[in-house]
Amino acid sequence: MSARQRVVVVGGGVAGLATAALLAADGHDVELVEKNEALGGRAGSWSADGFRFDTGPSWWLMPEVFDHFFRLLGTTTADQVTLGRLDPGYRVFHDDHEPLDIAADQAGNRALFESVEPGAGAVLDDYLDSAREVYDLAVQQFLYTSYDSTAAYAGRRILTNGPRLAGLLTRSLESHVASRFSDPRLRQVLGYPAVFLGSSPDRAPSMYHLMSWLDLADGVLYPEGGFVTLVEALAGLAEQHGVRMRTGTAATAIETRTRGGSGLGARLPGRRRTEVSGVRVVDADGEHVLPADVVVGAADLHHVETTMLPPELQTYPQTWWDKAVSGPGAVLAYLGVRGEVPELAHHSLFFTDDWKTNFDAIFEQPTRVPDPASIYVCRPSATDPSVAPDGHENLFILVPVPPDPGLGHGGLEGAGDAAVEKATDAAIDLVSRWAGVPDLAERVVVRRTMGPGDFVTDLNSWSGGALGPAHTLRQSALFRAGNSSRKVAGLYYAGSSTVPGIGLPMCLISAELVLKRLRGDRSVGPSPEPSPAP
Repeated sequence: MSARQRVVVVGGGVAGLATAALLAADGHDVELVEKNEALGGRAGSWSADGFRFDTGPSWWLMPEVFDHFFRLLGTTTADQVTLGRLDPGYRVFHDDHEPLDIAADQAGNRALFESVEPGAGAVLDDYLDSAREVYDLAVQQFLYTSYDSTAAYAGRRILTNGPRLAGLLTRSLESHVASRFSDPRLRQVLGYPAVFLGSSPDRAPSMYHLMSWLDLADGVLYPEGGFVTLVEALAGLAEQHGVRMRTGTAATAIETRTRGGSGLGARLPGRRRTEVSGVRVVDADGEHVLPADVVVGAADLHHVETTMLPPELQTYPQTWWDKAVSGPGAVLAYLGVRGEVPELAHHSLFFTDDWKTNFDAIFEQPTRVPDPASIYVCRPSATDPSVAPDGHENLFILVPVPPDPGLGHGGLEGAGDAAVEKATDAAIDLVSRWAGVPDLAERVVVRRTMGPGDFVTDLNSWSGGALGPAHTLRQSALFRAGNSSRKVAGLYYAGSSTVPGIGLPMCLISAELVLKRLRGDRSVGPSPEPSPAP
């Protein structure tokens, strides 16, 4: 435990709530501010006419990360949420083939791969063995570190795996998969996890084949009641440990002061001569400053750096972002549907044949909305009756699009901007045709859409991206934006913009990395867990 400090956490998403809870449990005086009226950030919730929609994350992967995080707070995942394993884990649709059901375990997927491509079952076993080894290495060496000590770059694991890691980092995931599997459907199943990382199979390093261990062997879970239950659990734990949470409170500036002293120590190279003193906020009572010894920017890093600090104190100024690569934007559709849609699994992926054209439309200039687009559909009502009225279904559709706020905003019942509604209509039509639900559009009784413009307005998202900076080689591991300001002492960062990266598990780990920073802990690997109560 470090000396007690006054901490202000900016942003009430998963990373902000997790950071606030961990720091408060470690003895700090913590206040959290969130500009919106509800907590959760990207992991939000919206309800209408008896339907309840998770507005963002919908895949529960890497369960051991959640388990470890909750144990750090003296509790367990099982005490906080009720998880169920999905079987099938997800369903994959192609235009001219029968859908593939991805099984809940490795044995089932071995049989599936073998049925599609003779010999692919044994190859999958080898592929997943490698994925598990690299995943374990990542957890022990690369995820739970801020890269602030030589332990992150050296040691037995790095020396032993150096040549292998070099190969995995310099070869694309697409090439890695193609060298082992011939059937394009299997290649897409193994390449799709790059999208979870805000990238594409031809742009993500093959090190990320580790992701296939998570869904093809470890399995896909779902929290009963939806992902809002995770947000509620984090908020409850934060409050339990004394965090004061202010919603409807927008942080507008990070206040700083010159560090005291003018001796040799203050002039040493690398010593930060400015430190945080508080956070300026605006709420219903007006503008005021919350004093702080430590500030954690758990909102979008681009927003925190470029709007809340003067240029001379920005570690990541606009010129840095001009060279960075955003993950995709998204058009999201929340649909309440009359009648059942058993043709869809809890998770369904619709893959077009020409992936390269799809991804180039999103990532290459000039960008455009892919047509047709590969899309993701979540039907949580397949598993959870609480999310839709009896006799109805809850559908969430995600269409990857360029991270371009100019595509506009969504709206209710088709009232969003033209590009957003057009992409939604095209996605509904594709699902209708490929899944064999010809009257799907006519059965929609609730419709809300969201576009890249909403990600900017609601979440202060850099360039309207849905996920954060893409996991390209130059934006992964030690090359990703760091979690500590190089200009301002006491200023740290958490969330998908910084290390270790995109996704709910990564947000929890980013919170722990801030805890390690304040403790002066430069170790790699997860923090020691407290001993369970007798």
